[in-house]
Amino acid sequence: MWVNEMRRQIKSYVLRAGRLSPRQERGLVQWLPQYQLADGVVWDIPAIFGRDATTIVEIGFGMGASLLLMAEANPEINFIGIEVHRAGIGSLAADLHDLAIQNVRIAPYDAVTVFQNQIKANSLAGIQIFFPDPWPKARHHKRRLIQSEFLQGLIDALQPGGFIHCATDWENYAEHMLAVLSAEPRLQNQAEAYSPRPERRPLTKFEHRGQLLGHGVWDLIFCKLDSEVFNT
Repeated sequence: MWVNEMRRQIKSYVLRAGRLSPRQERGLVQWLPQYQLADGVVWDIPAIFGRDATTIVEIGFGMGASLLLMAEANPEINFIGIEVHRAGIGSLAADLHDLAIQNVRIAPYDAVTVFQNQIKANSLAGIQIFFPDPWPKARHHKRRLIQSEFLQGLIDALQPGGFIHCATDWENYAEHMLAVLSAEPRLQNQAEAYSPRPERRPLTKFEHRGQLLGHGVWDLIFCKLDSEVFNT
């Protein structure tokens, strides 16, 4: 198994109790079952969506705003959103129902477990990780999601040519991610260092507000090399 026992015990998130809005509660109770993927099984993605289409996974979709916009703009693509916080899961489920969006499924599980057990190798066209918790204190850096061990499972799940797209507004975390991703021989950076924000990644209200305040945002896009390339 590509993540050792010690790593699996270190979570990149902390579940905090919080009040849910009535709409989020309805999303969880009424609408999530329509979109939720099964736990503990390997997913047959073409069967789940009823088609053989490009599939992209977003890890940590937050309240789901970006994922919703991308799914609306790209109905030909299958999207799977992974999130553990109930408020965001409920919000997205309610939004998907209200807008009758059919090309999104929700995995309310730990992403480490999902990539260990539930996604077939060479099955994804892309993986998106937008604004993960930066864990800024040095003693917490071990909790950062982007680590070499976790990265192995992401790469295994990608098709040759598939992408990993990360974005952060913490410069130190951007430097960390660049170092970790660049050290992986199966990946190739699509820029010399950081990439301009591609049009496919929506500009969120939070990000726009930060830009007006002079905050930076760093995008990193790496693609999986063909096995013939990285085996030579």
